[in-house]
Amino acid sequence: MFMTKPMEIEARSMEIIAPHLDGLNLSDDEKKIYSRIIHASGDTEYAPIIKIHPQAIDAIKSALQRGANIFTDVEMVRRGISIRTFSKFGGEIFCKIADVDVREFAKREGITRSMAAMRFFGKRLDGQLVAIGNAPTALFEVLRLAREENIRPAAIIGVPVGFVGAAESKAQLAAQDEIPFITVAGTKGGSSIAVAVINAILYMLDDSRGLKPNEK
Repeated sequence: MFMTKPMEIEARSMEIIAPHLDGLNLSDDEKKIYSRIIHASGDTEYAPIIKIHPQAIDAIKSALQRGANIFTDVEMVRRGISIRTFSKFGGEIFCKIADVDVREFAKREGITRSMAAMRFFGKRLDGQLVAIGNAPTALFEVLRLAREENIRPAAIIGVPVGFVGAAESKAQLAAQDEIPFITVAGTKGGSSIAVAVINAILYMLDDSRGLKPNEK
């Protein structure tokens, strides 16, 4: 007999994941992020490669609570975030990857569309959240904007996936200490991982999912 209730399935999944976090000396909030990443990926090998800046969780919580926007590289991230929970805080989620002006700019400059999108956002990233789940070039561009144009997001969730530039972009993110971040080392990552991180923190702030009104 298999389980059919979503919240019970999730709870059981977290029980199965828990032993893989033993010995990592994680805070309760860090365990929630690690668990949701592993749950989203079905891959316990994420446990030793997740990297969380000491100030990242508090920075992301604070940003969300004051209604910060999220700027992302791909629609998969934008659509995966729990809008029901996120919308309670007043922010918006922006993705320009499909915009005509971004496509034309990218072609003209000889850069990727995701890179062009981050350049278009520019100063709008100041004090906001950046979530990159697919494109290493987008993460490289955000880090360039921080380094050369003094643009400071509140935090970066940077988990681009792949074999060309992904590991390098995430290593560059982890090497800096001015902007709080959450990332994973190496080639692993992806939009589902970026979504898992954001939703984990949203549910720390408001975990009323699946509850009836009189149970909230």
